[in-house]
Amino acid sequence: MKTIRASEIGAFVYCHRAWWLQKQGVPSQNQAEMVSGTELHQRHGRTVMVAGCVRILAYFLLLAALALTAVYLTGLLL
Repeated sequence: MKTIRASEIGAFVYCHRAWWLQKQGVPSQNQAEMVSGTELHQRHGRTVMVAGCVRILAYFLLLAALALTAVYLTGLLL
């Protein structure tokens, strides 16, 4: 039994004819748009990855600042 992927269901729901043509191996006529969309998704993925790294760096710097503040205040109290 063949496994049905979520993307296949989405393609079928969106357009039955396009799904059937894809199953028959007929190449899409909008290759330029598909390449453009792929590039857009890759750029977006990189942006999301960079944002995640910046967030981790921000948390680390916040933690370091809190630790240094605690050390400084502890030094003043002693």
